[in-house]
Amino acid sequence: MSQKHKKRGSVGIAWIYASYNNTIIHITDISGAETIARVSGGMIAKADRDKPSPWAAMQAAIRAARIALDKGIKVVHVKVKAPGGYGPKTPGPGAGPAIRALVRAGLMVDRIEDVTPLPTDTIRKPGGRRGRRV
Repeated sequence: MSQKHKKRGSVGIAWIYASYNNTIIHITDISGAETIARVSGGMIAKADRDKPSPWAAMQAAIRAARIALDKGIKVVHVKVKAPGGYGPKTPGPGAGPAIRALVRAGLMVDRIEDVTPLPTDTIRKPGGRRGRRV
């Protein structure tokens, strides 16, 4: 029984939220209820312009993977999310490098899934009919 429990505890979910302003890597257990590691590009890069960069995403993913490996996670299901809704439906520049960095850090990636929220009907952008007046 303890062997089975160990095996179940070694799988987690890596949620990668990649916008054009930042990249957030959040590793949870398989149920998604318990946070194991949460690192963002803003925690790595000091300058605001470097937060969404692929380099910051890679460093954040490496740091999150080290924490997860220390806590016993060996396999992850990757779920990539872009802003979605009325925002861009494509992930930012940090999504690909973050997945590669998770693999290089020693985690085994089981599946990669896109979980971007897509509107099924129309959704209005904020700002009104004439747009945002600056």
